[in-house]
Amino acid sequence: MCVVTAAAEGRRAGCLVGFFSQCSIRPVRFMVWVSTANHTYEVARAADFLAVHLLGAEQHDLAELFGGECGARTDKFARVRWRSGHGGTVVLEDAAAWFVGTVVQRVEDGDHVGFVLAPVEWGGRTEGRLLRLREAIDIAPGHPVD
Repeated sequence: MCVVTAAAEGRRAGCLVGFFSQCSIRPVRFMVWVSTANHTYEVARAADFLAVHLLGAEQHDLAELFGGECGARTDKFARVRWRSGHGGTVVLEDAAAWFVGTVVQRVEDGDHVGFVLAPVEWGGRTEGRLLRLREAIDIAPGHPVD
C-alpha cells in the first residue's frame, strides 16, 4: 500500500493506493493508478508531479487517514508532518520511503487513471517492514467506489 499526494492550482490532496508498480527499468518508470471517484484524482490530473509514499507496517493510522477520509471534506495534511518537495509536491515526512515523479503520461481506462512517473527526488528510511494490503483491508473507503 502507498499514499499518493498531489499539489496543483493551489490545492493539495492525497489518497491511499493499492495499484502501483515499477513499469520500466530503462528509463526508470513507475505507475500509480488513482480512482476517478477520488478527490485526489481531481488534483492529480492537473499536477505535473506526484509523490508516492510507502508506509511501514506500523503506519496503519496514516493509511487509515489517507484511505478512510475524503479530502474534499477533511484537511488530511493538518494531521501529519509534511514538507514541500520537488515541483511543490507534498512529501509526507514520516513515510517509510517516498519518491516524487514527473508525470510523463496518463493512461485513462476504466475507473482508475494510471499515472506514469519518472522519479526526480526520493528518500526515506532503510529499516522495517512495509504495510501490506492484508493489513489495511479493514479501512473503509473515504469515498464511494463509483
